[in-house]
Amino acid sequence: MTRRRQVYEGKAKILYEGPEPGTLIQYFKDDATAFNAQKKGTINGKGVLNNRISEHIFTLLGAIGMPHHFIRRLNMREQLIRQVEIVPIEVVVRNVAAGSLSKRLGIEEGTPLPRTIVEYYYKDDALGDPMVSDEHIAAFGWAGQEELHEMADMAIRVNDFMSGLFAGIGIRLVDFKLEFGRLYENDFSRIILADEISPDGARLWDMTTNEKLDKDRFRRDLGGEVEAYQEVARRLGLLPEGGDPVVVDLESRRGKGK
Repeated sequence: MTRRRQVYEGKAKILYEGPEPGTLIQYFKDDATAFNAQKKGTINGKGVLNNRISEHIFTLLGAIGMPHHFIRRLNMREQLIRQVEIVPIEVVVRNVAAGSLSKRLGIEEGTPLPRTIVEYYYKDDALGDPMVSDEHIAAFGWAGQEELHEMADMAIRVNDFMSGLFAGIGIRLVDFKLEFGRLYENDFSRIILADEISPDGARLWDMTTNEKLDKDRFRRDLGGEVEAYQEVARRLGLLPEGGDPVVVDLESRRGKGK
């Protein structure tokens, strides 16, 4: 058996060379980090759940015309994706005050924002992923003005769609992070969604109880991380009541004839 060539390893995923030019295999780990990797741990089964949740959301976004890197899920922990050049900017969309926004501005966590806020952070762990403005992004050439406008417009569209999706299953989309990449086609490139969309990069609160169903349970030592991720998957219809991710994966593979 030929050993796959590893292209990159991040805090939550590993990228391997894909079977065809222009593709990669994205592997979801169980590793959990917070506060720019100052806190580290493991959430057993997280990779399986994030793979399924991210697959589901990217597929739905693709159905409404949102371009993304996801091609198909390969197995419990891996998916085939298009190879892109990652834009070194994290785009954060906020609907409710929480996390660093509450700390920076002294706004009580849980306060609905008067309008959706889009923030930009420079992707650099050594610097603590500092918040930056569009002026910084343009000045240092991290993204062109047209690319930045496209990223912001796509982020708002994703927010509109996901807010409705989660509200329909009793979950409030408090905030979330998106990453984008440049997909090169001949001499041109276009901006598409990349990375993942899962409870790792989104704050998801139960609309009735405000119970946290995301990585804040790990950040704040609340416990019950796996159960929270499973609850999101159940409400999305990806995991039956009392179901195990392994069983669900096998059932879905049978249904797809894999």
